[in-house]
Amino acid sequence: MNKTKPFAFRFADVSMNFPEPQGELEALEHLTFSVPPRQFLCVLGPSGSGKSTLLRLLAGLLQPTAGAIRYPEGIQPSVGLVFQHANLMPWRDVTANISLPLELRGVPEAQQRQRVEQMIELVGLREFRHAWPATLSGGMAQRVAIARALIQDPDLLLLDEPFGALDAITRERMGSELLRIWELSRKTVVLVTHSISEALLLSDRVIVLTRRPGSICLDLSNSLPRPRTEETRYDPAFVQLSRRLRNAIQQEPSVSLPH
Repeated sequence: MNKTKPFAFRFADVSMNFPEPQGELEALEHLTFSVPPRQFLCVLGPSGSGKSTLLRLLAGLLQPTAGAIRYPEGIQPSVGLVFQHANLMPWRDVTANISLPLELRGVPEAQQRQRVEQMIELVGLREFRHAWPATLSGGMAQRVAIARALIQDPDLLLLDEPFGALDAITRERMGSELLRIWELSRKTVVLVTHSISEALLLSDRVIVLTRRPGSICLDLSNSLPRPRTEETRYDPAFVQLSRRLRNAIQQEPSVSLPH
């Protein structure tokens, strides 16, 4: 007898519409796919294809118009969410910003301190633990945001263009940093990005959405070997996969590859 493969979540024919004065805006249409535990999934697509809507559905901030998002044993996982802007509280230093979710849950202070120290080490901010947000670079602020999202040990980490506001060099560095953090924490991750290179460097798998209403036009298993570094971007296999993703975004072929 075949056993059902484990999954972290599953989209079952999910569509999402938003009411508009002159009718409904169709954001997503008939999405069906499964993501196994600890997979790093990247979502690509043209602007307005519903990538952020997909994340908000996973976070429980929206409910699908049709279809369903299924979870093991019907239990919605805990979620850590990171947006394009860090949204740190300017009156709290790095340590206090990271500890906020635990404070809100009433976790004892001793446990808070221990967990915050673990997160500070994980994201490489030991020397900046008492810095104020106004003194941090964009990359450092996003490290704080990622630590704040991870401190509750979520089952699912959702990242919505977290490096989109950074310059190109800082963005590459933060991509490498996120890769390091994921390799240590091995969370199930869904990253929305417009960067093909970023998606290939980080992911186990890339889904490409069509223009609105967004549907899956390419489901690509990323076979590039790990560990990956910045040099991976120059590998011929990397370049070949980049072309396939670019063609999917530009031409939107109806293609699904095994994963």
